[in-house]
Amino acid sequence: MLTDIEIAQQAELYHIKEVAAKLDMTEDDLLLYGRYKAKISDEYIERVKDNPDGKLILVTAINPTPAGEGKTTVTVGLGQAMGRLGKKAVIALREPSLGPCFGVKGGAAGGGYSQVVPMEDLNLHFTGDFHAITSANNLLAAMMDNHIHQGNALMIDPKRIVFKRCLDMNDRALRNIIIGMGKKADGVVRQDGFVITVASEIMAILCLAKDINDLKERLSKIIVAYTYDNQPVTAGQLNAVGAMTALLKDALMPNLIQTLEHTPAIVHGGPFANIAHGCNSVRATKTALKIADYVITEAGFGADLGAEKFFDIKCRMAGLKPDAVVLVATIRALKYNGGVKKTDLSDENLDALKSGIVNLEKHIENLKLYGVPVVVTLNKFVTDTDAELTFVKQFCEEHGCDFAVSEVWEKGGEGGVELANAVLRTLETKKSDFKVLYDSSLSIKEKIHTIATKIYGASDVAYSTEAERAITKIEDMGFSDMCVCMAKNQYSLSDDATKLGRPTGFTIHIREVYVSAGAGFVVAITGAIMTMPGLPKQPAAEKIYVDDNGITVGLF
Repeated sequence: MLTDIEIAQQAELYHIKEVAAKLDMTEDDLLLYGRYKAKISDEYIERVKDNPDGKLILVTAINPTPAGEGKTTVTVGLGQAMGRLGKKAVIALREPSLGPCFGVKGGAAGGGYSQVVPMEDLNLHFTGDFHAITSANNLLAAMMDNHIHQGNALMIDPKRIVFKRCLDMNDRALRNIIIGMGKKADGVVRQDGFVITVASEIMAILCLAKDINDLKERLSKIIVAYTYDNQPVTAGQLNAVGAMTALLKDALMPNLIQTLEHTPAIVHGGPFANIAHGCNSVRATKTALKIADYVITEAGFGADLGAEKFFDIKCRMAGLKPDAVVLVATIRALKYNGGVKKTDLSDENLDALKSGIVNLEKHIENLKLYGVPVVVTLNKFVTDTDAELTFVKQFCEEHGCDFAVSEVWEKGGEGGVELANAVLRTLETKKSDFKVLYDSSLSIKEKIHTIATKIYGASDVAYSTEAERAITKIEDMGFSDMCVCMAKNQYSLSDDATKLGRPTGFTIHIREVYVSAGAGFVVAITGAIMTMPGLPKQPAAEKIYVDDNGITVGLF
């Protein structure tokens, strides 16, 4: 079997103008980035805004494990399968971060014969969106520090600066730093730090902004610091919004590429779901809905993170109403949740499967809280036995879900036809009655408690003294009606990554809370979650190189 990058490099790509033609776009509707990438123009988005919406299908998953689930692969494969069935479908994905590409997770282009291409471009610099976001973020940080150095007319307290610089790379050494060392002309000495670009507020803002005017308004609301008398200081007060908007103007336009089977894919924005809101841009999703009959999108990591934030943050803010959810799992991952070691996952083990399937059960229950029909799909491995597949199928049907086996990694769109038919059947026979989990009028603590108890299954929530103070301050500033964006590890329903399956009786620990006023949500950080990840002992970057023919090797 060829590797993912070998499959992608051997693919015959259409010129992006041919892909766009499937959506009735002309070259004038695009800003070309070479032969295979383009941005969709603002003029085109304005022209189609009154078209009727297609059906919105969210792909999510159980909690990720080392055994792998293949959520993005299923998303791509389902889109390709829809095309094989003669349906006008568009895939709407996030852009990958360089951090995981060079760390441990790898890229985010799908896998096998269900990938979006050009895979190398997508996983590396792509159209420069992340660089623009990083630049806008760090411009604001530089203007803030310059303001302090130049006399500090706004009376910013250097010890109460909350806005951090960012970098799209896993670099733990930058989590906590000291800046301004040296001579007097080198700035004010203070403690600072970096977050990874995909966790920055500007990434969230770009992904939630309706248009450039909304972008400007959101940027102006970013709280960068507090004054000596405890008043918030914003990007608007620093007169940074105009220049930041100039840097983000092109990045606000969604990107168009294709799958291996030439299905159109709109790929735009990329906040992580464990430390940010985990969804591609509102502009990308809404544009896709106006130009396709079926839009297949994904949300990051497991349904406890990605799907919850997709529903409670993105759909709430953008007025989106999903029509169906595809929940991805694997036999191997379910057995891993049942206590089987990674080395033994190929062996049939119905007892472990019965123990681990409670993780899938909890995610099914959670998704039903939102009133959206659920289709469960298993990514099939050659080691899966008929007895194991039958058990999961019966389990899903007993829980009121359609079920389908997916073989899109190995067979591309052909391997997703069974899933596509199950999704189409669900759309035809089951009506979505979408509703959010909590009302915006609840207090911040009530929202956190609702997510922790109803979605994670926690019995209680505990707050650090710092988190308690922050919540009081945030509510005093008038932000209590905002959504809550929970930052939690992705491996467990709890805030302890070692608790697999369906843990019960645990407490969620909130150690930090802050407001992202421009994005429009309050972030609650649980446990030991970091907003700047680190590289593993042997990062994937060690195996990536360019050969004598200029071909990139080792990217996955």
